[in-house]
Amino acid sequence: MRVASILSRIGSVLLGVALIATQAQARQWPGGRQAAVVLTYDDALSSDLDVAIPALDAAGLKGTFFLVGNALKPKQIERWRAAAAEGHELGNHTIRHACPQANYTPARKLDTSEAYDVPMMLAEIRTMNTMLTAIDGKLQHSFATPCGQHLAGGVDYLPALRASGLVRYTRSASWPGDGKALDPMDVPCRWFDEKSTGADMIAAVKSAERSGGLLVLGFHGVGGDYLRVTAKAHAELLAYLREHTDTIWVAPFSTVMDYVASHPENSGGKPQFVPLKATNSPTSSR
Repeated sequence: MRVASILSRIGSVLLGVALIATQAQARQWPGGRQAAVVLTYDDALSSDLDVAIPALDAAGLKGTFFLVGNALKPKQIERWRAAAAEGHELGNHTIRHACPQANYTPARKLDTSEAYDVPMMLAEIRTMNTMLTAIDGKLQHSFATPCGQHLAGGVDYLPALRASGLVRYTRSASWPGDGKALDPMDVPCRWFDEKSTGADMIAAVKSAERSGGLLVLGFHGVGGDYLRVTAKAHAELLAYLREHTDTIWVAPFSTVMDYVASHPENSGGKPQFVPLKATNSPTSSR
């Protein structure tokens, strides 16, 4: 296990260096497709199970669900296990979803990132990995930073997480400026709010098609819960993706990141990786 952990850490570091070292665009997605799209859903919400997963299944698409440990309900475990068995990815979103105090009411302090330190945060991520393994049987999981930030007690825990080998890939909540290279341990994500239409989401996908890049979309509630998008807008997005599977590759987060790591675009014998092109700024995320 120690050797595997060391190799995982080395692989993550080398991949990050390779990805950040170039600004070249990816043009070689599976099947010659023009772009890759990842659909991610945060916080283990009921609407994920009741609305998002059925909609994805109906469209023949797979998503990534970043689960919060203390949001998991015993009666839902089998449904999450079934979703994983059908090809949806379950990811790590910590146990308590610690965010900065500014995100909470003044009286709430237990779940604030200020109350943590780096070892505490890594221990929580490790424990959540174990919980996920008990559900889906997988030994490796991706991670999404709570509230899109990676501070514990005011200290950035991302360097320690990189070195720990606990996760290979991390999704954040920020969206970069044009031309920013992809860091596999800090992958940006585009968000939409309840006012967004299906056309707004589809426009972001079309932008990714034009650039030949990777678009990671983030959702919380779908047709319910908080920070939600409407079920109608979400369904329109999925319909567009389903109708364009010949040009758009839709796959879970870790699947796409594994492909990015193992299929560099070669130009003149020099490996080149995927940059991320921005289409807009993200909306607020929890």
